Amino acid sequence: MKNVIIIGTGGHAKVVTNIVALCADNLVGFLTSDTHMTSFLGKPVLGADTDYAHFSDCEFIVAIGNQYAREKIVTRMPDVAWYTAIHPSVIIPYEHCSIGEGTVISANAVINPYASIGAHCIINTQCVVEHDNTIGDFAHVSVGAMLAGNVHVGRRSWIGVGACVRNDICISDDCFVGAGAVVVKDLCEKGTYIGVPAQKLHKD
Repeated sequence: MKNVIIIGTGGHAKVVTNIVALCADNLVGFLTSDTHMTSFLGKPVLGADTDYAHFSDCEFIVAIGNQYAREKIVTRMPDVAWYTAIHPSVIIPYEHCSIGEGTVISANAVINPYASIGAHCIINTQCVVEHDNTIGDFAHVSVGAMLAGNVHVGRRSWIGVGACVRNDICISDDCFVGAGAVVVKDLCEKGTYIGVPAQKLHKD
């Protein structure tokens, strides 16, 4: 049984809390920037993320949806043990996949053979990551999104709720694919992409 501290006290922290419990690991408490909070979900708030060094016997996981916030916190916490949270209902051939440290894979997701998921990613509820996909560090694949085979998702990119990505597509770093979008060609530069087919959103 692992001793786990969750960083964050929002909605995603609730999801991660449930996964920790289902995996029969011990949730010690939370770290959060909210200095007025003393407890969350019946567990103590132990301080801010900057207090992590007081808990060297624990593993940590950053349960914050925003990928830039996750990366910032991880960067300032060197040399800690990171907890990887995988819901028991996930379908995953462990012997043929790689999952990076600190990643969260939520209920009923499907990860197929030879997929490679980076560190501190979020693979959300009921999404599909098909064979030979590569998901970069800090990426977020939202609820119900579907990535066909041989898709590359860049570092810090976000695939929105219910979005679909055709096979053999490359999505560069720092892309946001909107909810319900359908990606049928490579997204070669950072930005926001929406619609069917997905097109880059140009701000006035």
